[in-house]
Amino acid sequence: MAMSLKKVWESVTNRRSSCSSSHVDSVITPQSYTESTPPPPPLGAFDRLPICVVFQIVKLVGPNDAARLSVVCKSWRSLVSDDRLWMYFLQSYHHDTWNSVFFAETNLQKFSCHIAKSSFMRIYRQRVHVPGAVIVDGGSGYYKFGWSKYACPSGRSATFSEFVNIESPSYFRFRNFFASIYSRMQVKASTQPIVLSLPLRNDDDTESARVSRRQLKEAIYTALFDMDVPAVCAVNQATLALYAAQRTSGIAVNIGFQVTSVVPILHGKVMRTMGVEVVDVGGLKLTEFLREQMQQSNMNLRSLFTVRILKEKLCYVAADYENELSKDTPASLEVPGEGWFTLSKERFTTGEVLFQPHIAGVHAKGLHEAVALCMDHCHAVESTGDDAWFKTVVLSGGTACLPGLVERLEKELHGLLPSSISKGIRVISPAYGADTAWFGAKLISNLSTFPESWCVTKKQFRRKSRLNLVW
Repeated sequence: MAMSLKKVWESVTNRRSSCSSSHVDSVITPQSYTESTPPPPPLGAFDRLPICVVFQIVKLVGPNDAARLSVVCKSWRSLVSDDRLWMYFLQSYHHDTWNSVFFAETNLQKFSCHIAKSSFMRIYRQRVHVPGAVIVDGGSGYYKFGWSKYACPSGRSATFSEFVNIESPSYFRFRNFFASIYSRMQVKASTQPIVLSLPLRNDDDTESARVSRRQLKEAIYTALFDMDVPAVCAVNQATLALYAAQRTSGIAVNIGFQVTSVVPILHGKVMRTMGVEVVDVGGLKLTEFLREQMQQSNMNLRSLFTVRILKEKLCYVAADYENELSKDTPASLEVPGEGWFTLSKERFTTGEVLFQPHIAGVHAKGLHEAVALCMDHCHAVESTGDDAWFKTVVLSGGTACLPGLVERLEKELHGLLPSSISKGIRVISPAYGADTAWFGAKLISNLSTFPESWCVTKKQFRRKSRLNLVW
């Protein structure tokens, strides 16, 4: 016993900020437990130990044995039944921030009709045994894939640059695509569930659009289940981006590879009846426009990838485009293998394409006009008593990280919309850039209720398919 306690004590004293770091409000810490809560009933011989050590003993014992001990020892019962204790243990998972863990477990679980509200003791016990998942983000022409389990905190393990044309869903195309992913990851398809991030396509609420979306999912599910994948969770990118921003309601704006989608989402559900706006301007159009401008200035590049680097490193969105034209704003960057490049007006004219697509020869509405139209539709429907939900705009996508975009979009929205709608508008920059949807999928795959309440199994899919045939 003495040796065990010595090891526990060494592990505690070696942990940085185990007893001194600040934590999220309402999360128990050794200090907050002794300073802001009533003293617990006597713990016998454990009373002589620092509370930090007692906490570590409880953690090493684990929730199952701690629960058993609480049955025979009233002193332990008061300690281990305190949710803040298990919240503190959950915070020790440094692979996810505590804010994201707390949001996921307290907000995303309510979308599960199968699992009752859990205590954090139960959540801690279940998260330890969550199998994780293979995540495939099919967003912007580049399909990212990798692990979601705690053992791989760095995120995805690889990036696969093959594009699958989902406009015409094909079983064989998806089968070959997923087989290639599992081959590159060197993992059997039958070992883990998969979370698939889907681009928003056929965005309206017509019968033909619903049929098209259903055919897409059926082609994906059939291909994966024929490969013996145990369970599949397919979620659209807009919803995942909202989850990554720790929101369940709002307007998700994804500046994708080829198009920009403006999607109203209420309590995790895409409100297609309110109108999903799609603008035919994406990150690729901005990159091509920058290359055209550079060629006009006698700067020729061998690779479009180099142009994209310059866009991401040097370009920005002007707060006032007309005023910016009168300024001289040069900036230089060295691209390995290509040399030095200096951009001036190209730095902000590139980003201006989002608001004035016509300068790049595109006949489409501006980003601010699409968002304002979506907000106007949400306001007109008045589906809830509180209209604040659609006043939160969450950006996602690599191009959405351009400096100045958040401020410019807020400014334009206030200018377009009446004060009754524009008051309280907040635009949130993408926390993870082009990988925002990927991190949203990661939140789902690490939930304590995953995969049971989020995935479709092969048996469920086959049964539903048979019922559809009967009807």
